[in-house]
Amino acid sequence: MRDMGNIELYVKKQRTRRNIQQAVLSAIAVTGILALAMVAPNVIGAMGRIIGDKYKFGYRARTVAGRLAKKGLVEFLEKDGKKYLRITEKGRHALALETEKAALRDQRKRRWDGQYRLVMFDVPEKRKSVRNRLRAIMHGCGFLRIQDSVWVYPYDCEEFVTLLKAELRIGKDVLYVVVECIENDRWIKKHFRLV
Repeated sequence: MRDMGNIELYVKKQRTRRNIQQAVLSAIAVTGILALAMVAPNVIGAMGRIIGDKYKFGYRARTVAGRLAKKGLVEFLEKDGKKYLRITEKGRHALALETEKAALRDQRKRRWDGQYRLVMFDVPEKRKSVRNRLRAIMHGCGFLRIQDSVWVYPYDCEEFVTLLKAELRIGKDVLYVVVECIENDRWIKKHFRLV
């Protein structure tokens, strides 16, 4: 029971870290270039709420900027003795992917059009880590696994799949298909609360 509490705490911390990273990326993307000293105030405004102690939050935002730079999502520039952050092309792609993930969550509130979206993939064994990451992302976004490499989603997700293929560099290994009928689909409808 204690282990479950530790897992939930870990998941909560990871989610908070991703939210802060998204806010920093968004703030930099909106402004184009952002002074490092301005990261914390801009992020707080972008988040819409302060997570815990605001001073601790400002420190986290600056350390997140360092992590984002290490991942290649932003770059540091120096101009007139001040440090600035600028989003990279890789950062723009990551931000677009996260925006599409949020759009997928919002689509669940809309009415279903009666069509299923299938995502099928055949990623080679030598790229096993990419395949596992693909599965984790799809699971996290609410896709349902109906066979080993076949996932289904009831709402339009073509833009998301396109961005995901570009992000993971697996374009030729993934197929996106729209179908009107899946045999014995009652359990799928039940899973997505479509009935």
